[in-house]
Amino acid sequence: MNDAPMQRVTKAALAETGLKVRDIEFVKITPDLDVPALESFLTAGAELGARHIITAPYDSDLSRLADRLGAIAELSRGYGLSPVLEFFPWTAVSDLEGALAVVIRSGSREAGVLIDTLRFDRSGTPIEALAAVPPHRLPFVHVSDAPAGKPADIDELLHTAHADRLPPGEGAIDIAGILGQMPAGIPIALEVPMDALTRTLGPEAVARRVRAGLRRCLEGAEIKPV
Repeated sequence: MNDAPMQRVTKAALAETGLKVRDIEFVKITPDLDVPALESFLTAGAELGARHIITAPYDSDLSRLADRLGAIAELSRGYGLSPVLEFFPWTAVSDLEGALAVVIRSGSREAGVLIDTLRFDRSGTPIEALAAVPPHRLPFVHVSDAPAGKPADIDELLHTAHADRLPPGEGAIDIAGILGQMPAGIPIALEVPMDALTRTLGPEAVARRVRAGLRRCLEGAEIKPV
């Protein structure tokens, strides 16, 4: 957002490849977040054609958190963007129930909840709970896999999330079950950082492996990719 030449190069690459930008990130909603200061961030996202902003709940005052989320939604509306709130096991909003409550409390119809299959699994939320979420609150989903068992501490949680996930179908998360409860036709984003494997095999080989894993999961769940 502060690099005009890179913005032009990125837009040209998008036009050439036909790829689209669905979301931009990352807005930590902290007690001292200055919402109007997000203008340049929103402008850059809108220019790239993005539709959603990923936000994170880093304020233990849930009333203030909801108010800030509502303010972000109001500001971003003018840019054709809407926020989604992602929940994390180490924050005050650690599961689907808590995230949906904050989103509803924000007063914004546009605001949604981001389901990340790794965070969802680690939160202990039952898959059946997804069926009760209004479809318009689930605009897209992040998919990745991980080994069985919950990490022992925050450091291990963060390491897995940021650097050592698994392609869909190579771990123990019930990805087919989660996707089977999501709205029909929901866009699926693959967020599978694998730093060590990428250094060994290269990014293209890793990307192809991740994509192939997702297709197998979709076939297993009898879900047609869009």
